[in-house]
Amino acid sequence: MTQQLKLGRVPAGGALLRRISADRPARPVYVALVLLVVLGWLVFALDGGTFLGQENIVGIQQRSAALGIVAVGQTLVILAGSLDLSVAYLISLTSLVTAEIMAGADAGVPAAVAAALAVSALIGLANGLIVTRLRVHAFIATLGVALVVRGALDARYDGPAGSVPESFQHLGYDRIGPLPVSALLWAAVAVCAWLLLSRTRLGYRIYAVGGDAEVARLSGVRTERTVVVAHVLCSVCAGIAGLLLASRLGAGAPTVGTDGGYDLESIAAVVLGGTALAGGRGGVAGTVGGVLLLAVLDSIFNQLEVNSFAKDVVRGVILVAALAIYARGRRTR
Repeated sequence: MTQQLKLGRVPAGGALLRRISADRPARPVYVALVLLVVLGWLVFALDGGTFLGQENIVGIQQRSAALGIVAVGQTLVILAGSLDLSVAYLISLTSLVTAEIMAGADAGVPAAVAAALAVSALIGLANGLIVTRLRVHAFIATLGVALVVRGALDARYDGPAGSVPESFQHLGYDRIGPLPVSALLWAAVAVCAWLLLSRTRLGYRIYAVGGDAEVARLSGVRTERTVVVAHVLCSVCAGIAGLLLASRLGAGAPTVGTDGGYDLESIAAVVLGGTALAGGRGGVAGTVGGVLLLAVLDSIFNQLEVNSFAKDVVRGVILVAALAIYARGRRTR
């Protein structure tokens, strides 16, 4: 036991990796996604449209990219047993930082990207330190930080500000064949997060801390540092989403994050993908499925011209049903 405590690491190896992989219940969300695609195909066919046409598929990919990037970051912090409700306001803030530094000039692009990511990392660091050092629950801590950022946005901005050069707008609108560049960016972020969780010591520690923080601490894991790093990574993902949305809008907007509901939508996607809100169980693969499920659902709603109230009702029912199914499955096992 003494030697284990001195090691300061989570045991890495095939057995642990197999156990972690087994704890990722991503299959149900993909089964639901396939069924929803079939339903969408029928709905579009009855309405005279083509659900699996290139235009609709590209639209789904573009609409899901920003949410997908945020949800990947949210997955990391939830797996560590925490939560982040500040991502929506952080997206708005980084879009404004990006647009104001660029101000329509190509020369400002590198500085703007670096500044946006730096601001995101600082917000994530603040979230992590409040949670770990001040012992404030993540829900309250990140909500408080969100309100601080909101106050700063309301005091400084009345509407869109700044502008991004045309070259930077290619990020939001260009395609490589049938694949939007924004979707490729989301895929790159998701793959990096998957590799981090499944192939690095930090990934093992995130699972360990989320599974049981006290056991992880007794095993020599620096639990507070792990939670802080998870929050920083989550905020950086939100910053990347802010960059993407700024490229689409051509400017920064103080409400682009909240209008998109990226805080609660990202949590919903993570939960739909099978990641436990208590932490320690789940993964990026399930989150990708959850994001695509929400995107396909939105596409069907748009085709049926469903009002926003009904959309929220259906999303809520699906979320509660998914939680009930996952909870029942855990009890059965």
